[in-house]
Amino acid sequence: MLTNQQKNNEEEVDLGSLFVIIGRGFKNFFNFIGNIFKGIFHTIISILIFIKKNIVKIGIAAAIGFVIGIFLQVTTTDRFESEMLVQPNFKSARQLYNNVNYYNDLVKQKDTVGLQNTFSLNKEEAASLRKFTIEPIINQNDIIDSYNDFIQSVDTTTVKSYSFQEFKASFTDLDYKIHTIKVISEKNNIFNKLGDVIISSVVKNKYFNRLKELTNENLNRTDSILRQNLIQIDTLRRVYMQVMVEEAKKQTTGTSIDLGGEKRTTKELELFETNKKINSSLKDIAIDKSEKYEVINVISNFQPIGTKISGITKNKAAQLAVLGALLMILILLLLKLNAFLNTYKK
Repeated sequence: MLTNQQKNNEEEVDLGSLFVIIGRGFKNFFNFIGNIFKGIFHTIISILIFIKKNIVKIGIAAAIGFVIGIFLQVTTTDRFESEMLVQPNFKSARQLYNNVNYYNDLVKQKDTVGLQNTFSLNKEEAASLRKFTIEPIINQNDIIDSYNDFIQSVDTTTVKSYSFQEFKASFTDLDYKIHTIKVISEKNNIFNKLGDVIISSVVKNKYFNRLKELTNENLNRTDSILRQNLIQIDTLRRVYMQVMVEEAKKQTTGTSIDLGGEKRTTKELELFETNKKINSSLKDIAIDKSEKYEVINVISNFQPIGTKISGITKNKAAQLAVLGALLMILILLLLKLNAFLNTYKK
């Protein structure tokens, strides 16, 4: 009896210790969560106190930046921008990017003569150019479509060893279908002189021209073959229909078992499916022909009259006001850090 009582007491002690440990665990967890919220609250209050103490200094710095920005805004010539949307084919995007970056380098180097010769501009027009940029229009469908094309062009083993995530990671700006070319100038009526030159700089490339010709010849040949196949299938279908009509005429009254009927039906279904696939292929070829008829498809050209650059993100007064305030905050934080370090040494 004594032994059983001792065992019961030990079990009660073990359970009690377990509940104590669990209780401490919950307590520590909630204390941890509470300390996080306290830390966040303390940080917010410290920031507000810092701003309250230095609001005058920060305000003065922002006002100075605002005044300087207004001065620069008034003395700076208005700028205008225009965009062109293009779809490069035959992997000509890299050449297009290189050319646009080259034009922008001419602007940075203030090579007015180079810009004049490149775009057939006068000196004043060439000097008005301020920036050339090119960037892709990010579209996730482009990645999916490219991956589908990749799957169809390689064997199953390669597909298994190359996941979509790996393909997506290797997808670059050059691989997107549509790209935006933007030009900034101090003249608003210069843009219609730039588009043809930018496009022709790539289109005149002999390699891309040859590739375009071969691709279109191949598409035309495939289109012609598929159309011939379609005619042959229609002819076969008419022959099957005539055979069925003739056999129907030969049938007499009574029960007749047609062992070949199932085979004819199967053949007709096969012809129907083949017809459907050929029509789908012809549709795809028509799309390819329309897209790959040119080395670069111009979706929308530069607007003849550029759009004036404005808005809060382009406003120098707003930009310098924010910059002045941030610079003052940084200086005050550095002074506070320096004071803390001096106190810490003592």
